[in-house]
Amino acid sequence: MIISWYGQACFKIQSGEKALILDPFEKSIGLTPPAVSADIVAVTHDHKDHNNFQTVKGEYFLINSPGEYEIKGVKIAGIPSFHDNEKGAKRGLNTMYLIEFEGMRVLHMGDFGQDSLEDKQSELLGTVDILMVPVGGTFTIDAKGAVGIINQIEPKIVIPMHYKISKLTISELDGVDKFIKEFGGEDVSPQDKLTIKHKDLGGEDDNMKLVILKV
Repeated sequence: MIISWYGQACFKIQSGEKALILDPFEKSIGLTPPAVSADIVAVTHDHKDHNNFQTVKGEYFLINSPGEYEIKGVKIAGIPSFHDNEKGAKRGLNTMYLIEFEGMRVLHMGDFGQDSLEDKQSELLGTVDILMVPVGGTFTIDAKGAVGIINQIEPKIVIPMHYKISKLTISELDGVDKFIKEFGGEDVSPQDKLTIKHKDLGGEDDNMKLVILKV
């Protein structure tokens, strides 16, 4: 499995010839939308930096709401959550996507804004191997909030997203350095993509790994 990041909350997960795109954005945010093909596109909520599925090429299956799906052997569970810590009163609803790919469980949290996971959400999530979590604050949880959520989920690999990067016009976000410090990571070298197999996840006693991806 290969995971690539395009900025904000937009990722591509590739497994052989199967491709899944999550939260493609509009060019109005200053970044270049990915000109890629996909079999599946998943949108966590209807904001312009997450919902530009029209930019994706191919005859894909679009998922934009909670529920259970199976497309071309890929199992996806859309789990309801809130974009803020007031039951969605400020920014509305958000769908987290739990994706089973190559025997690994990947959770994309979208614009998660809750202080903590509710018991029902934790129950639905179960074990998570790879976690994509927002860390930039203002519109989502911030660095400290993200670490709290990570401690609840206890994934094997953490990939931060939705933070300030070059060319992004959404200036209210923190950079990733604040999260790295809060997480306790040291000298984490950004990489172009994450290529991983199930056997690479390690055992229960292995330390949680922080992966920083380049755009």
